[in-house]
Amino acid sequence: MPQLDLYQVDAFTAAPFGGNPAAVVPLDAWLPDATLQRIAEENNLSETAYFVRQGDVYALRWFTPAVEVDLCGHATLATAWVLFEQLGVKDDLLRFSTRSGELQVRRAGKALAMDFPVKQPVAEAIPAALLQALGLKDARALYRTDDYLLVIDDETLIDGLKPDFSALAAFDVRGVAVTAPSTRYDFVSRWFGPRVGVNEDPVTGSAHTSLTPYWAERLGKTTLTAEQGGARKGQLQCELPGNGRVIISGQAALYLRGTIYL
Repeated sequence: MPQLDLYQVDAFTAAPFGGNPAAVVPLDAWLPDATLQRIAEENNLSETAYFVRQGDVYALRWFTPAVEVDLCGHATLATAWVLFEQLGVKDDLLRFSTRSGELQVRRAGKALAMDFPVKQPVAEAIPAALLQALGLKDARALYRTDDYLLVIDDETLIDGLKPDFSALAAFDVRGVAVTAPSTRYDFVSRWFGPRVGVNEDPVTGSAHTSLTPYWAERLGKTTLTAEQGGARKGQLQCELPGNGRVIISGQAALYLRGTIYL
């Protein structure tokens, strides 16, 4: 019976039970896509990451319980943590080949720093149906990349959001991020993705590739602190080095290690 190692890692947190859990499955060679999808469905986490070593680069793919996605931050962080902390990689820099191009992750003290492409948000009119689906009366602005980024002014509303997920799934975007300025951090957010099979993702690294340039411009700073999540939260540091990239940093913690039997 074929067996695969599985690691479940909480990303963007210094200890288990915080941040965003991701499954990481090392492979010697790619399995059929249908098998990868079934494993992700069985894991029932927002993301399962698979990687195959190809020389000095690791080919990396991410699956929600419903679909393969082009970019996932927290599962990339979890994968790098497994390579560094569980599989004995001694290098300070990892290179990943992905559907979003080459991504790099380096050690940064207790944290890991991910080098991702920036996605510049574009302003759009706010549909009334979007506010209704989120249970909000109004918002400051709406921007679009792969996601909708809805900006509100009151961070106290973030924790209380109770979206209508079936209504949110009608919008032709990967997900919906609701974000606000914060008194403890530079900004806070929550991210909802029922269209890709994830009603809420506690900490979405990829969403910060567009949240970061918005808040950097608005706040006039290139290094920002952020927190994402509702009942479960995680913390990130985001930096714009000015080269079309964004550096997203965070810690991670191992929750479990197990075996998949196929």
